[in-house]
Amino acid sequence: MMGNEETVQALRAAFITTERPYREGTVEVFEQAIEAGPAPVAEAELAITALGMYEAELDGRKLGEAFLTPGFTYYPYDLHYQVYDVTDALAACATLRVYLGQGWYCGRFTCENETQIWGERPAVSWVLRIRYEDGTERCLTARDADVVAVPSPYDYAGLYDGEVYWARGAAGERPDAPAVFPPVPFEGALPETIEPSTTSVTLHETLEPQQVTERADGTTIVDFGQNMAGIVEIDPALIEGAALTVRHGELLNPDGSLYTANLRTARATIVYHKGEERGTWRPRFTYMGFRYVELSGTPWRPGLVRARALYTDMPRTGTFSCGDERVNRLYENQLWTQRSNYVEVPTDCPQRDERQGYTGDGHAFARTAAYNYDTEAFLEKFLKDVRMSQRDNSEGYVAASVPATGPAGVGFVGMQEWASADTIMPELIYDQFGDRAAFEAQYDSMRAMVDCKLKHAGDAGLWFGVNLGDWLAPGHDIAWAAQHNAPVSCAFMVNDLRIMVRAAELLGHDEDAATYRGHLERAHGAYRAAFLDEDGRLKDFYQGAAVMALALVLDRERDADTWKAVFAQLVDDVRANGMQTGFYATAHLLPVLVEGGEERLAFDVLFSTDCPGWLYQVERGATTIWERWDAIRPDGTVNEERTSDQSSENMVSFNHYAFGSVGEFLYRYVLGIRPLEPGFTSVLIEPHVDARLGHAEGIYRSRVGEIRVAWELAADGALSVEVEVPAPAVVRLPDGTEHEAEPGSHRYAVRL
Repeated sequence: MMGNEETVQALRAAFITTERPYREGTVEVFEQAIEAGPAPVAEAELAITALGMYEAELDGRKLGEAFLTPGFTYYPYDLHYQVYDVTDALAACATLRVYLGQGWYCGRFTCENETQIWGERPAVSWVLRIRYEDGTERCLTARDADVVAVPSPYDYAGLYDGEVYWARGAAGERPDAPAVFPPVPFEGALPETIEPSTTSVTLHETLEPQQVTERADGTTIVDFGQNMAGIVEIDPALIEGAALTVRHGELLNPDGSLYTANLRTARATIVYHKGEERGTWRPRFTYMGFRYVELSGTPWRPGLVRARALYTDMPRTGTFSCGDERVNRLYENQLWTQRSNYVEVPTDCPQRDERQGYTGDGHAFARTAAYNYDTEAFLEKFLKDVRMSQRDNSEGYVAASVPATGPAGVGFVGMQEWASADTIMPELIYDQFGDRAAFEAQYDSMRAMVDCKLKHAGDAGLWFGVNLGDWLAPGHDIAWAAQHNAPVSCAFMVNDLRIMVRAAELLGHDEDAATYRGHLERAHGAYRAAFLDEDGRLKDFYQGAAVMALALVLDRERDADTWKAVFAQLVDDVRANGMQTGFYATAHLLPVLVEGGEERLAFDVLFSTDCPGWLYQVERGATTIWERWDAIRPDGTVNEERTSDQSSENMVSFNHYAFGSVGEFLYRYVLGIRPLEPGFTSVLIEPHVDARLGHAEGIYRSRVGEIRVAWELAADGALSVEVEVPAPAVVRLPDGTEHEAEPGSHRYAVRL
């Protein structure tokens, strides 16, 4: 009914808040009565947003399917709003009720436990436009005199700690019940832009209890069988006591009680005080990372709780299965880990007092993610968060966590590997989806980031500043890494320059292309001089350094001898020590081994059940990817070591997607589905087979259509391959033959 600009201006003029003194976790509730109009409603539309989080209801029914609205953005410059068609709901008189929580805006957030990061108190704005069948129109806003504050059912609501909710008519004293403060106009700063949301977090899979254990202490442990991010839905009719307390966790202690040490300060607890309300109840302003819940306050009854996965709504685009159930479980693990951490932004983890949008974690997993789901809108939204956050840094640094919670300067937030999301993600979007819009939107941000790095690199042309290298590679602590990270950070510097040249050429910025091409050549030379000996081998060898040099710096044709020398170092070490890579090199290890002709070794690493290794996790019951390779040690204990001598906190998440980047290998190498041209307008099918897999099949739904590959390897070496492509393709088979394939279905049979 209203255009975007008209809606934005109306929303800007209608923000309200209260004058409540700040208390972390409070929830305001506003109501507006909507009287019947002069004629039946022809059309009605509600536009609403908040600095904080809101949930809107009409006559007790939630509007829309989105949760955690209006979403997480860099509030100084960017805010989203939602529009709901409420025509059917306004057939008669109605009451609009809006719950306003603090959310990311001013609630407790970040592992530093900050509050009021972006503002002193939350605010909300809405505009309800109604058109009647007689042609008359009516506009209601949050600033209208009939908007009132009503008692809140919440004693507390926060991202990390959960919620304390009192249902209508609940018995008992409420010592923490917040007083009612009337609405007042919000006088604080508003974001520079207010725009319609392009993504939304919604409910997805429903998980019923798989095992229920009633313990001697009166608590009940419910196992949903799958680690996940989401919420627990409660049936109040099945609560026999006055209140139900739900605590969440990823593991159980050896005695069967709930393990919560890795949550750090996050309470991850729901307290529901039973009253007169009926029907399913669910939290509004929080979500948890969990497989298990502990229930107390009522005896167990079937149907009391169930789990719902909560993540950003994205079309599913990829599938994979093979003849080894452990590898299938690994595939599911990385898939569930993406679901758990694609919640508004690509987070590190969903369970502890962090859940931040880390750029480094995000780009390490981004290609796998883009096969699993259509992530274009999600990543474009995140890249906007990157460039918005970057605006408050005069030098062009990109923050390690986005939306940034402070200026991105030299320090933890100015790290090379993390900042490279600014170049890697736009290129990924272009290659995977064929859309250059991400390059266009991000180009100035990319240039500012790279120029900032060049400035601080100086004459050397390489980045020796703050970085964390191949983060969480096994066997080395942060102190060691600080002395040996340069080969990895400088590999990212070279890659940033390569992408800048490509983007500049694609967008027609010829002078920039020439400038960055010169920087790229100097960086290549500087890298060789700094890190390679006269025989072309790495001076300071470790697997992460070798993998990143081979994947991002050295060209197999131009640098053939050097590439072979470093590759030989890598192969020897992998044979001797197995995989020893961290967040970044892990994504490239298996592809590099295959490209170098060590296909068997790559599959040996995939199938290894030693630690570090993917199947090590699977054999220990993992249903998502762990943050640390040894999050559970071989003796079964949890690795609660501090991250450094300066830290008092453990760092052991069981739902952390970086090491799940092996999913890319399953799609691009086991199935062999890769784009020859951006957006899969022409396709390469080059499957790599291994007898231990037996067979493999899967699909990828590209922008031009569905690509399907299935292969089966018989015991006598007979290989059958089925391919379906929507675009011209090149099919390379393991026997060395190559075939041109037109759109359609094709079958091939060879003997290995």
